[in-house]
Amino acid sequence: MTDWGPESCRDRRPGAPLRGHEKGNGDLTGPNPVDRGKYGSKIHLITERTGLPISVGISGANVHDSQALIPLVKGIPPIRSRRRPRRRRPGKLHADKGYDYRHLRQWLAQRGIQHRIARKGVETSQRVGRHRWTIERTMAWLAGCRRLHRRYERKAEHFLAFTSLVCTLICYRRLAE
Repeated sequence: MTDWGPESCRDRRPGAPLRGHEKGNGDLTGPNPVDRGKYGSKIHLITERTGLPISVGISGANVHDSQALIPLVKGIPPIRSRRRPRRRRPGKLHADKGYDYRHLRQWLAQRGIQHRIARKGVETSQRVGRHRWTIERTMAWLAGCRRLHRRYERKAEHFLAFTSLVCTLICYRRLAE
């Protein structure tokens, strides 16, 4: 049974060893602002309370985090519960300051999702930090896979497939414990 507690939302930037001009680097890549402009991708992830990934997506390294939140939340599959019917959306969503925008807060509120997003310039990261370790641990599990540490695939669909496969393996390992 999956515990639908506070979900966490985070991203990670794998490096891209693909060489060449912008056209030859593959789909969904962009100049990485923290890696001297090298082309790369971001992995966006939503996990449930215990750190199991429930929604994953990729984008170019230069795409802002806030642009990935809505597709990630829409991509959450219905989750079966033993006591209640399937839930199609989380009850609460924790996110860091990269997702602090009025339109995202309104979008989440319209769907009945309680948001816990640290506000820029007002709150410290400590408020979200209590729940952040679960998403950081899941990102570390993703980074442990060599195929995701560097992006070798030119097609975005292939990279997303490998990312989804690793998320499935994480869920399987938790089930096998």
